[in-house]
Amino acid sequence: MMTATEHGDEALPVHYIRANDLEFAYLEALPASTPSAKAAPLVLVLHGFPDTAQSYAEVVQQLADTGYHAVAPFLRGYQPSELPEDGDYSVLALGRDVIALMEHFGADQAFLVGHDWGALAAYAAAALRPDRIRGIVTFGVPHPRRVLLRPSLAQLTALDYAFKFQWPLWAERRIKMNGFAWLIDLVKRWSPDWTPTEAYLAQLRTVFADPARLKAALAYYRAVPGLLFTRNAWQFLLHPIQAPARVVCGARDACMLPSTFQESEHLFGADYELIEMKGVGHAMVQEAPQEFATLILEFLKRH
Repeated sequence: MMTATEHGDEALPVHYIRANDLEFAYLEALPASTPSAKAAPLVLVLHGFPDTAQSYAEVVQQLADTGYHAVAPFLRGYQPSELPEDGDYSVLALGRDVIALMEHFGADQAFLVGHDWGALAAYAAAALRPDRIRGIVTFGVPHPRRVLLRPSLAQLTALDYAFKFQWPLWAERRIKMNGFAWLIDLVKRWSPDWTPTEAYLAQLRTVFADPARLKAALAYYRAVPGLLFTRNAWQFLLHPIQAPARVVCGARDACMLPSTFQESEHLFGADYELIEMKGVGHAMVQEAPQEFATLILEFLKRH
């Protein structure tokens, strides 16, 4: 079963598989010279809010053109992936999804690329199964311990939207008002020097037109407070990430402030580097797609 997803003048098909008791939709691209998927290193590209895997179609193709088996899943609850019956949208559930997807593709190890919630999924997978992760490249979100346990007042202020997302029904109603004007303004605030294209805004409206899908996206945020009462989550928060990591922040990011990424070396136990993208806000792949891809490829070639 597959449908077509726009990718420049081409189309990346949307495939469907079952992993971790959920049906996941995903985009996939393989190197032209590779006879089978198992012959190329697997790279999972994980999106965040308010994007979907479609935002990373160009990156997926570039990774394949450079010799990697690239897969970008639509995260749980994001159309057309399945809504979990148990309503579990915790970070640890996202990490387990990543491991299950790796197993589906027959990869003993994989590289992970994650932006926003996809970054958190990458951190969680690396914490759960460090032996399975060759390395991670994360964009727009530092190690969660920096956000949950040591946030500055400025960072808490920048995350005011996340606190509003906790209010029952408020976010569902507010976000959809006036053609998603509030959400569009939020995205623009996160990337103050970027003007979203009409195609991007149309995709955003389409993604969250279904109330169940909007509720699912908000459930990611609403699951965060429960982390502080989960033993496995504390083990995740308190132990360093052992996989090699390149963490990227945007110098103009008004969602996750560049200062929040500082002093994080002790949260990583292997090769770690922090890179700041100049003149870029939170929507990195849309603002600087080539630099985004280059930062990934440099890391993959090194490891």
